[in-house]
Amino acid sequence: MHRLSLILAGALAVSAVHAAESKPNVVLIYGDDVGYGDVGAYGAEMIPTPNIDQLADEGTRFTDGHCSAATCTPSRFSMLTGRHGFRHGVRILAPNAPMAIQPEMLTLPQVFKQAGYQTAVIGKWHLGLGDGKTPVDWNGDVKPGPLEIGFDYSFLLPSTNDRVPCVYLENYRVVNLDPKDPLFVGSKPNGVEATEYPDGRKNPEAMTYYKSSHGHNNSVINGIGRIGFQWGGKSALWNDETMSDVFVEKTREYLAKAKEKDQPFFLYFASQDIHVPRAPHPRFKGMSQLGYRGDAMVQFDWSVGEIMKALDEQGLAENTIVIFSSDNGPVYDDGYHDGTTVLTSSQESDRGHDGSGPFRGGKYQIYEGGTRVPTIVRWPGNVKAGEVSDAMVNQIDLLASFAGMLDVKVPATQAIDSRDMSGAWFANADKGAEVMLEEAAIVAIRQGKWKFIPAYANRAAELYDLDADPGEQKNLAGEQPQKVEELTALLKKLKSDGRGVRAVLGAAVK
Repeated sequence: MHRLSLILAGALAVSAVHAAESKPNVVLIYGDDVGYGDVGAYGAEMIPTPNIDQLADEGTRFTDGHCSAATCTPSRFSMLTGRHGFRHGVRILAPNAPMAIQPEMLTLPQVFKQAGYQTAVIGKWHLGLGDGKTPVDWNGDVKPGPLEIGFDYSFLLPSTNDRVPCVYLENYRVVNLDPKDPLFVGSKPNGVEATEYPDGRKNPEAMTYYKSSHGHNNSVINGIGRIGFQWGGKSALWNDETMSDVFVEKTREYLAKAKEKDQPFFLYFASQDIHVPRAPHPRFKGMSQLGYRGDAMVQFDWSVGEIMKALDEQGLAENTIVIFSSDNGPVYDDGYHDGTTVLTSSQESDRGHDGSGPFRGGKYQIYEGGTRVPTIVRWPGNVKAGEVSDAMVNQIDLLASFAGMLDVKVPATQAIDSRDMSGAWFANADKGAEVMLEEAAIVAIRQGKWKFIPAYANRAAELYDLDADPGEQKNLAGEQPQKVEELTALLKKLKSDGRGVRAVLGAAVK
């Protein structure tokens, strides 16, 4: 516990002693497509988020907190492995994609297990299942999966809520599956009887919840068109409107059981909100000024509040680190006509609400709005309440930061892009990362105030001074050729050096 003691040295002495004697629990609450400007504490005025705002009041709110990529699968991959997705060709995965995380990779839950923790994941997965050598058997044991990479328990939305299969997976088994109605994804064996769902391309009238705007018109389940095809599993289908309730209830059950064990725990709670199809429970309808998208954000805020309430009820809140963040920036119409308004201008918005806040771009885009996301850390007695930090932090560094904090050794060949930024994350240090990479269709680089996007797809190189121009409106590449040359060389080095970011830039910022 030497490193943990060092981190706690700057905090309140009594709390430091307590946390050193009892390792803190960790709950990572992960939103989906939640932008910097979708939270009240970050400036949202049209979406009430009192529970997330309370987290910010009780902890540190980062103004330069990032996921590693502007899309979900590579961000989740990077956070759990400490490796950039582009090194492994990780992109948004298809419904029947195999596991993106390979068994030989060190993962965040494995770090916690080495430190004596119990581990769990509840919610959206979207990192693939199975080994890719044989098709996943949805009617038997579905593996490899989370349990093979360090989680002791999992309750999953296997892919995403806009993709099949539309069932829950608990550990290895599909929940409530009737063997008389077997489940198949992608294709169905000839001669096997299983429920057939409407094909949205041939029967668009079946999409009764709302219509597909693009790409979400394969199997229609619960009146909503999905990506991919599913047969069977009717008894196991989820209800889109009660999904948050189910995940919260599973979290309550897990926390009650976790308390009974003489072990700290790490819980990765990955909400489906506010990803499409946005289908908030009817009790949240009209709770924002922004229709389905805003109401789904209110529902997510409720989930955060319920998790905090459950921690309080179990007497766990005071010795639990709670991290709140998102997998990428905001998106508006993302496949469904759900009433979200998109203004066709240089800055998309929804009826005056800009999910990216003051930043440019969002999901899929290389600009700051794609990866700069709400990032809050609450740790009573250790992280200052109400603190606002300008330190640049990235989720890819959580693995090495927790490893350093818990005295877990990270081999040089593992988590190669993750650096120990525990001082910034957990001890209110002013200095975070000086350099980091951001990924979308292209890989860009941040160096302090500078943001450099190399030329790609017939687009010229772009250089921005984010201190003077946080909205990335004035391209300085032509005026700063020396800085362009410097960042071009550094970006090339960081991408091509097989040892990873940690070896090139150094292991830690203390």
